[in-house]
Amino acid sequence: MIFKDETIYSPCSGTVEKVVTKENSHVYEWEKLFLVRAENGAIVEISFGISGYVRSIYVKKGQKVDPQTKLGIIQDDLQITGCD
Repeated sequence: MIFKDETIYSPCSGTVEKVVTKENSHVYEWEKLFLVRAENGAIVEISFGISGYVRSIYVKKGQKVDPQTKLGIIQDDLQITGCD
């Protein structure tokens, strides 16, 4: 079976408020992974549409991010766990 790595990018400029997940943990589709305080003060919950294992986390609390910032990598487990 071939697994695919997916990179998670910040959707906005701001500051990492919290890293909710840990490396090597299993996450489900749309599970909250990061919280970022956007420049307008809003808290943005960052999730991803695949389930799998967190292979890398590149940011930590307090770090400045923008839309080109890689937050982490998830290895897709190719399991369909969500619903419409």
